[in-house]
Amino acid sequence: MEHVKLLLAIPMALLVSSGASAQAPVAVAMKDAAKKTTVAPAAKVWAPSKTLDGQPDIQGIWTNPTITPFERPVELGNKATLTAAEVQEMERKAAANRVDKPPAPGDPGGYNQAWFDGGTKVVATRATSLVVEPANGRVPVKASAEAKRDYDLAHITDSWEHMSVWDRCITRGVPGGMFPAGYNNAYQILQSSGYVTILYEMIHETRVIPIGNSPHLPSNIRLWNGDSRGHWEGNTLVVDITNYNGKGWIGTSAATQRIKGIPQSQKLHVVERFTRVDAGTLNYEVTIEDPEVYDRPWKVSIPLSRDPEYTIYEYACQEGNMAVENILRGGRKQDQ
Repeated sequence: MEHVKLLLAIPMALLVSSGASAQAPVAVAMKDAAKKTTVAPAAKVWAPSKTLDGQPDIQGIWTNPTITPFERPVELGNKATLTAAEVQEMERKAAANRVDKPPAPGDPGGYNQAWFDGGTKVVATRATSLVVEPANGRVPVKASAEAKRDYDLAHITDSWEHMSVWDRCITRGVPGGMFPAGYNNAYQILQSSGYVTILYEMIHETRVIPIGNSPHLPSNIRLWNGDSRGHWEGNTLVVDITNYNGKGWIGTSAATQRIKGIPQSQKLHVVERFTRVDAGTLNYEVTIEDPEVYDRPWKVSIPLSRDPEYTIYEYACQEGNMAVENILRGGRKQDQ
């Protein structure tokens, strides 16, 4: 019997030993897994440096040329973004079109491509238009505003009153001056205590924006580019603009497509947002509301790139402007 007890004890010992050894790798694996299962550190949110008076620093020279159209092409329907392949093809075609070509028969020609700088890339978001609201990427213009545009463009040779305020060297407008054109798409931003100043390369226009809680000008004071009042919401500069005189155009460049020549009324209300999202990118968003001109508000979004090597030269608009005189002279020749 002692032999039987011994024999029974040996298998039991083996089972215990076997069970312990079988559990050991599992325990080790669990410990290893515990060591590896660590919480990933939260992604750091980029924060701009501050100016001496505590403003988020958005200073520098910024550019915004792009081949992304202002409005979404009708044939794209509800397509809000491009695929990587579509972006590549669009940029390839843009590069091919930059090759300087002689003007067509009967066309006196304009600047050659050496003077243009309309961009070579689509915006980083791959959006199909700079207009991001409404969802169709199209500006909700009233028929009456389109009729006014069409009349002015058809009567440019009759009077200076029908001409673009840009052609007349007055202004490209606010927010129109921030919309990309065929060249001179640069902006220098400077900050001082209580102010943000933007120098526009086109027309060499300077805009000074007071920062703080100061009220808008009295409603009887009306300006070409409205009355701007800025404040900071976190790292975003928000600029509220009212008090327009109703004499300008919302778009003055052909790059704004059918929006060129759309009028402004005194009810125009604009809200701009400048947000520096990284060292080299300043996002610009603007919401435009004018019940006399549009069925509802609409929004444009444009990323600007910092370019410290860019040189802004003087844009001597009025000094060399023969366009108004020549256009009117041509109109009088047609009358004869």
